[in-house]
Amino acid sequence: MKTSVVLFDLDGTLANSLPFIRKTYRVVFGLLGLPWADGEVMRWIGRPIKDIAEYFAKGREKEFLELYKYHYDLEHDRHVRLFPGTLEMLEGLRQKGLRLGIVTSKGREGTRRTVELTGLNRYLDILVTAQDVSRHKPFPDPINKALSLLRVCAQEAVYVGDSRFDIQAGRKAGTVTLGVTWGMSTREELSALEPDGLLETWDDLQRYLR
Repeated sequence: MKTSVVLFDLDGTLANSLPFIRKTYRVVFGLLGLPWADGEVMRWIGRPIKDIAEYFAKGREKEFLELYKYHYDLEHDRHVRLFPGTLEMLEGLRQKGLRLGIVTSKGREGTRRTVELTGLNRYLDILVTAQDVSRHKPFPDPINKALSLLRVCAQEAVYVGDSRFDIQAGRKAGTVTLGVTWGMSTREELSALEPDGLLETWDDLQRYLR
């Protein structure tokens, strides 16, 4: 079946925001006096921040979320940028007549701020964020929500992400599922989850469009 929709994760896939996110978490953990275990904390990126707060700051979730929002909002515009070639890639897909969207575990406010700052909003038909579903990646629900809103079946869609949660969600949803090698997970970690393909650059995406 011909590809009609390409959906993307946001942080670590389209947006080069992971160093900033890590920096913000370091600040919050320090202010709350929480032990910082870099590998463990960062492996949670791709899940809603509410889940991260509940796991690492149980009993202090509200304080954790307020501090994160404050420091994230304070520095966001200075640090968040797209990976090179992202807008050009999206423009090329648009010219092919494909519909495009973002499926992220990021909150709606933060997502909109990022897509407006970076110019992604000019290319998107749909945004599915943490507030739009009750079950998040690695469940397929966010991708299924996007497909339902766009009125397409999974066989017409490609989902692209950088974390294990993205690959798991895409495979469960039944889309062509691709991992990017420049984000959260290593090439080896992504390969172990058996995605349909791995992208070393945006140019590689073309070979997976039917």
